[in-house]
Amino acid sequence: MPQLKTLPEARLDKWLWAARIFKTRTVAANACKNGRVSRNNVCLKPSSTVKAGDIIDVKKPPVTYSFKIISCIEQRVGAKLVEQVYENVTDPRQYQLLDMARISGFVNRARGTGRPTKKERRALDTFAEPVTFGFDDNDFCDEFDFDE
Repeated sequence: MPQLKTLPEARLDKWLWAARIFKTRTVAANACKNGRVSRNNVCLKPSSTVKAGDIIDVKKPPVTYSFKIISCIEQRVGAKLVEQVYENVTDPRQYQLLDMARISGFVNRARGTGRPTKKERRALDTFAEPVTFGFDDNDFCDEFDFDE
C-alpha cells in the first residue's frame, strides 16, 4: 500500500477535501464559514489547523458526522487510503436519523418552491380530478345556466 505524505498539522479546509469528506475545497471552506465544522463544540474557520488525534464534527443535515484524525494531509488521496487518514467515530444514533429521513421521504426544500416531484405531481393529479369529488364535469355544468 502506498505511503501518505503526512504533516505535523494541516489547514482544516485542505484536510476535509484531501480526506474526501467534501468533494471540493471550496465546499469544505463554505461549510466551515457556515458553522458546520466544529471541534469541541467550537466552530472552526477554514484556515484553522488540525493535528493527529483531533476529533472533528461535520454537520451534513440531518446527520452530524464525527471523525478522529489519524494523519494530517493536504493532498487528496485515493479512496482506498482514506482509512489511514481518519477514523469514523460517528454516534450510531446519527445513522438512525439518516435512515428515518430516508424512510419519511422528506425532501430538503422549502414547501411550494421548485417543481413538484413525481410523487407530489401524482398526488396533485389525483386531488384535482373531478371524479374524486363524486361528480363529472358535465353534471356540474348542467346545474348552472351559462347562456343567460
